[in-house]
Amino acid sequence: MSEAEDVRKTETVPQWKQQEVDELVDFLERYDAVGIVGVTGIPSRQLQSMRRGLHGTAEVRMSRNTLMTRAVEQVDEGLEQLAAEIGGEVAFVGSNDNPFGLFKELEASKTPAPIGAGEVAPNDIVIPEGDTGIDPGPFVGELQSVGASARIMEGSIKVTEDSKVLEAGETVSEDLANVLAEMGIEPKEVGLDLRAVYADGVLFEPDELALDVDEYREDIQAAAAAARNLSVNAAYPTAENAGTLLAKAAGEAKSVGLEATIVNEELAPDLIGKADAQLRALAAQIDDEEALPEELQGVEAPAASEDVEEDEDEQDDEATDAEDADDAEPEDDSDDDDADGGEGLGEMFG
Repeated sequence: MSEAEDVRKTETVPQWKQQEVDELVDFLERYDAVGIVGVTGIPSRQLQSMRRGLHGTAEVRMSRNTLMTRAVEQVDEGLEQLAAEIGGEVAFVGSNDNPFGLFKELEASKTPAPIGAGEVAPNDIVIPEGDTGIDPGPFVGELQSVGASARIMEGSIKVTEDSKVLEAGETVSEDLANVLAEMGIEPKEVGLDLRAVYADGVLFEPDELALDVDEYREDIQAAAAAARNLSVNAAYPTAENAGTLLAKAAGEAKSVGLEATIVNEELAPDLIGKADAQLRALAAQIDDEEALPEELQGVEAPAASEDVEEDEDEQDDEATDAEDADDAEPEDDSDDDDADGGEGLGEMFG
């Protein structure tokens, strides 16, 4: 295209359109995250309420689709990718929050709304069990005609059980729309449906932004705990695990000291407790009430530390093994030993 033709084309663009595009470009450049939202079916009053609710967090800017397309194409930052989402009743949304926070805010701004005849149900429509609060009359027949289990009880029309009257994706009939309106049931949500958002050079789709925050937090906490355990087991010191590593080292040093019977002021109580436990364990294996030293008879055993308890368990195991070995020894061998002993004494004393 020649320069003259370009000038003539520019001159044919109305001033107000060029000004609108300039304002849209300024809007796009003002925010860190910019997206396209669908506004189809949102009453004007609710839309204004949503915009006020987003004040300070995000801003919604509506315009003609052709001008919106021209604006994203003029901003040389990858925003032209949003052009594919401009269609139908849409608007720009801009925010300095991250895309995930923006998506969460937009979802929170959605409100329940009645559904009209001819609309497609976004989800299953259920008339709940309970008293409708409506006096007996023709309405009970209207409820039954749309598939609800209803009857007159105690001077009122009651729905006897939860009744699914329409499945998601089906079209709402005029009769059903009237019944739902009469009962004040608002089965759909209206709000700004985010189609895509561009931020930090990346185009995000809604399904990529719909995170379960609690599950995500639990995953991060589990990963952090696993990393901490790994660093402790590998003895890799950090500011976060230094206390745990020192406590672990102190415990291991104490265990070595007890095993090696190293006497010092700190280990003395544990060593005494360990010795006492071993003595009592050994005395318990002897069928004699006086096997325990007199000064310990009738004295309750001191509370043992974990290390001492472990050593006591090992001592009990050793004693049990020895007892089992004695029980397994053949009686005939004992008789042979006695016989051999007798012969030896006979030889010694003639």
